[in-house]
Amino acid sequence: MSLKEKLQEDLKSSMKNKDTVKKSVVTLIRAAIKQHEVDNRVELADDAIIDIISKQLKQRKDSLAEFAKANRDDLVEETKSEIQVLEGYLPQQLSEEELEKIVIETIAEVGATSMKDMGKIMAAIKPKTAGRADGRKINELVKKNL
Repeated sequence: MSLKEKLQEDLKSSMKNKDTVKKSVVTLIRAAIKQHEVDNRVELADDAIIDIISKQLKQRKDSLAEFAKANRDDLVEETKSEIQVLEGYLPQQLSEEELEKIVIETIAEVGATSMKDMGKIMAAIKPKTAGRADGRKINELVKKNL
């Protein structure tokens, strides 16, 4: 089953079960997918859909920090629930050790020696970690290992 089909099925089940959080998150994901498809006149594959979901997840995590600063506990709880739903559609996240191993191998592959090579390293790592690691975390590990 493709990710699009899974989203459609989950939307139906969340409506039947009156799961408003999941319904709203799935609806937002499907809207973002549809918008991208219409704008670019393409049919998205699962890997592109994972990118969209990753962007949605990043937005929620950024918002979570802001809501916590503003002492908006109601929004913090709602956002945490949305994050859990989004994470359910992403592949298993890489552990710190696995990610560091990939970073070290990629630095060696690219032959990077300084921070000037950061762009090359990040470009080489991105396909290896697509949807399975946060870009900020990768960036930190690259800086640590250079």
